[in-house]
Order: sequence, then structure tokens, then C-alpha cells
Amino acid sequence: MAYKIRTLEKSEYTVLEDFLYEAIFIPEGVEPPSKDIIKRPELQVYVENFGTRKGDFALCAECDGRIVGAVWTRIMDDYCHIDDDTPSFAISLYKEYRGQGIGTELMMKILEVLKNAGFSRASLAVQKANYAVKMYRKVGFKIVDENEEEYIMVWEC
Repeated sequence: MAYKIRTLEKSEYTVLEDFLYEAIFIPEGVEPPSKDIIKRPELQVYVENFGTRKGDFALCAECDGRIVGAVWTRIMDDYCHIDDDTPSFAISLYKEYRGQGIGTELMMKILEVLKNAGFSRASLAVQKANYAVKMYRKVGFKIVDENEEEYIMVWEC
């Protein structure tokens, strides 16, 4: 499948809400939540006024002129907050584009962006049952903490 990874333009930041919803891990056999779940304050922190804070970076995957995936970072008080100098991650792809290496490439490219911007680490939270745990390990994230349902993972360059 032909695709390209590029910077998400400011005029396209609204797609982050779609990908925020897509990023919600839904275990097999569980009914997906309503799309308005992303309006909750604990989720809006990922997208609200994106592009205005330190650590706000976003890339997208484009296939046939359509944005099919996005990865973005931001320093925020979210589930995996480490400190006020460490960006947190969000990443997702539309279902039909998963499992093809696009997410891995998005992750590697955004880690390069962070490194070039002077950041030495980044964090993310992921459900233990999420197949993406393997991909996060592959690109260099390590588990630093966990609770009953999630791992907190950190990448350091």
C-alpha cells in the first residue's frame, strides 16, 4: 500500500478528534462508546487548542489523498504524565490501515521530530491487552509503571 508520512497542517488539526476516538482501545466483544466520549475533559486535553503548547507536534499518514492515521504529542497532564518537560503520545489509524507498518513509521518519524526539537524522552499509556504494546517496544519504549489495566511506557533517546 502506498502512503506518505507528513506534517499535519494547522488547517487539518480538526482530524485529531477523529483519531482521538480511533485511539480508544476497544477489547474484542465490547461495544464501542459513543463518539461524544471525546468531549470529556480528560480526553479533550489531547486536542484542545492543539498547536499552542510546548511539545505540540503532529504527523499524519496519507493514502490516496486521504489522511488515514495520525500521531501527535503534547505536554499535558494526562494518564501518562511524567513531568512538565516530557511530551505524551497519541496515535491511531483507521482500522483498515492497521497492521501494515504505518503506525510504526509514524512513531519513528515523530520520535525523530521530538529528538530534533530537543526532547530527550516521551511517554504514553497503553492498555495491557492492546496489540500496539509490541509496536511501542519495537520503537524503543520501555514499561516504567503499570496499574491493573495499563502500562506507562517511556522512550528515551
